Amino acid sequence: ARFMGIVFQDFESQLFSTTVELEVAFGLENLGVPRTEMKARIEEALRKAGLSELKGRAPSTLSGGQKQRLAIASALALSPNLLCLDEPTTDLDPQGKDEVFTIASGLWKNERKTILMVEHETEEALQAEYIALFQEGALKEFGRTREVFSNIDLLKETGVRPPEILHLFHLLGDYPLPFTKEDAIRRLDSFVLDKDLSSYLKDADEEKVRGYGNELICIESLHYEYPTGVKALNDVTLSVRQGEFLAILGQNGSGKTTLVKHFNNLISPQHGTVLLKGEHIQRKNIGEICQTAGLVFQNPDHQIFCERVEEDVAFSLKLLGLPNHEISTRVDSALKAVDLESLKHEDPFSLTKGQRQRVAVASILALRPEILILDEPTTGLDYLELQRMMELIQHLNQQGHTIIMITHSMWVAAEYAHRVVLMKDGRIIADGKTREVFSNGEKIKKAGIKPPPSVALSTQIGFTALSVEEMARCLKRKSI
Repeated sequence: ARFMGIVFQDFESQLFSTTVELEVAFGLENLGVPRTEMKARIEEALRKAGLSELKGRAPSTLSGGQKQRLAIASALALSPNLLCLDEPTTDLDPQGKDEVFTIASGLWKNERKTILMVEHETEEALQAEYIALFQEGALKEFGRTREVFSNIDLLKETGVRPPEILHLFHLLGDYPLPFTKEDAIRRLDSFVLDKDLSSYLKDADEEKVRGYGNELICIESLHYEYPTGVKALNDVTLSVRQGEFLAILGQNGSGKTTLVKHFNNLISPQHGTVLLKGEHIQRKNIGEICQTAGLVFQNPDHQIFCERVEEDVAFSLKLLGLPNHEISTRVDSALKAVDLESLKHEDPFSLTKGQRQRVAVASILALRPEILILDEPTTGLDYLELQRMMELIQHLNQQGHTIIMITHSMWVAAEYAHRVVLMKDGRIIADGKTREVFSNGEKIKKAGIKPPPSVALSTQIGFTALSVEEMARCLKRKSI
C-alpha cells in the first residue's frame, strides 16, 4: 500500500466511512501510522484533492466528482510512489473529469509520482506522457503519446476513438497532426469554408426534425425537493414530441435524473403538472405508463436480476399478464433489436458491461414503449460498444421511438441528438436545436460543461459543426 495506491473504477465501493476525514484515515490506521502523523497526512491529502473545505461532510452527500477525488485522497494519504487509476472519470461530468485529471497531472508534474491510468477517453489521455494500447489481452502498441495518437488508422484498428482534432486533420490530409488548439487554429488558415456550407448544415438539421408527431410529455412548473432538503427541480417546464431525440445535459446534481424519473412516475410531482399523452400521469396505472415511457437506468445491474437473459427481458411482460406466445414473440423481437439472440440462455452477469446494457434496453423494448428514456447509456463502455449502443438507439429513433437521453458524453449528444436541454441547479437554462445550443458559449459555460473539441474549434472559426466528419465536410484547402 505504501508503494502503490489503487482507485477502482467503481470508486464508490471504496467509500464507507461517516466523514471525509475518517475515510482518508482508514488506510492510515491499517498501516499503523502514529496519530501525531496521521492528522498531517489527512490534511495534506485533502488539500491535494481540493477537498479541504468539505471536512466533516459525509461521503454520501458529495457529488460524483467529489467522491472520486475523495477516493484519490485516501490513496494519496498512504504516500504511494505509484498511483493506479482504473477509469477514474466514469460517471463524471466534464468538470468532474477535469478535476480528476488536474490532480493526476499535478502529482506527476510537481511531485514526480508515477501515474498509471486505464481510460477510454482519449481527449483526456492526451495529457499522458506514454500510451499503451491493448487489444484482446495483448499489448498492441506502446510509445510516447504524440507518436501513438498520430497513428489514426492504428487507433481505429484497436477500437480506440481518435482525439477529435487529430482525427480532423487526418481527414483533411494535413500532416503532421497538430496537438494543441493553437496549432490547429493556425493550420486552419490553409483552409476555407465550403461555399455550400449554409445549405448543407441547414439540410442536416432539418432532416433530423422532419416528421415529429404530437406532444407526448408536457411538464409545467415542476418543483421537487428531497427529504434531505435538496431542491432538485425548480420551476421546470418542458414538452417532448413524438419522434424527437432529446439529450439532457448538465453537471452531476443538476436535476437531470430527477426530472426524467417524473416521465414514468417513478417520482410523483410535488408541485406542478406532468402530462403523459395529454393526461395527468398520476391518473394512469403502471401498465399504461410502462408501455408509454420506459426508463433504462444508468447502471444496468439495477435492472438485471434473473438467471437467464430471456427471463430478464420477459419479467415485466409476465407482470402485465400477457399470454405466453405474446411474451415469447416480444422477447425474441427485443433481443433481435439489440443483437443478443444468441445469448438468450446466458447468465446476464456473465456478459460484458455493454451487453448487460443492451439486456436492460431489451427488457424495456419488450414493453414496446413509445418513449425510451436512457440515463447515461454509454457509461463505462469502450468505443466499439458505445458505437453499437448509439447505432441501436439511433435506429430505434428512426423507427419512430421518442428518445430522451441523459449523457455526460458531449460528442455523443452533439452527433446524435436533435435537440438539447441544458440544466443547472434544478433549472432548464437552455433548450433548442443541438447546433443552436452548442453554439451558445455563454449557456454552455453556465451549465458547467464543455463542447467537444471539434465543436469548439469550428465555432471559433465562424460556424458550428457537430462532429469531426461534419467539420471536415465543411472545409476545403485554399487554392494556390
